[in-house]
Amino acid sequence: MSGGTEPAADGRPRCPWGLSTEDYLTYHDTEWGRPVHGDDALFERLCLEAFQSGLSWLTILRRREGFRSAFAGFSIPKVAEFTDTDRERLLADEGIIRNRAKVDATLANARELAGWAEGELDELIWSYAPDAADRPAPRTLADVPAVTPESTALAKDLKKRGLRFIGPTTAYALMQACGLVDDHLADCVARGGGGTS
Repeated sequence: MSGGTEPAADGRPRCPWGLSTEDYLTYHDTEWGRPVHGDDALFERLCLEAFQSGLSWLTILRRREGFRSAFAGFSIPKVAEFTDTDRERLLADEGIIRNRAKVDATLANARELAGWAEGELDELIWSYAPDAADRPAPRTLADVPAVTPESTALAKDLKKRGLRFIGPTTAYALMQACGLVDDHLADCVARGGGGTS
């Protein structure tokens, strides 16, 4: 495999990671790399990327509705009010990843973010978006980094502000997923917000 784009069933070129399952193809074509704004929406992505650490993204994708249900739609004010009873409920919920450290980090992060001004998380995260003109389109998967100076700086800033379980790799995955960078391969039909939707 060259690591470049490959045709999907419709014959149009896609990033190869998006072709293994229908779940991935839909996510690749309609969500990944498209701009996400709003504190709650970005909180959800931060949480899901943290839960994904050490696991397949497909595992998280297939449980996303379970996560949304368990975490009150990722409403920062609602999750910030979760009690020890809610924590025990989460640790027993088979619809999510029941990792104690990740659950605790999610609850702690919500409590921290509840004290931020509206729009502050969105503004902070997007302030680390690199200039697209400085980033050539990746031709192959080998051209896509796992960490960048911007993701390292974002992770450091979030940590300094009291957020947990967000390192440079998780921060870069967030940047890719939320459209701060466009890491669709150069020949991918979804590059630049394209796709089939």
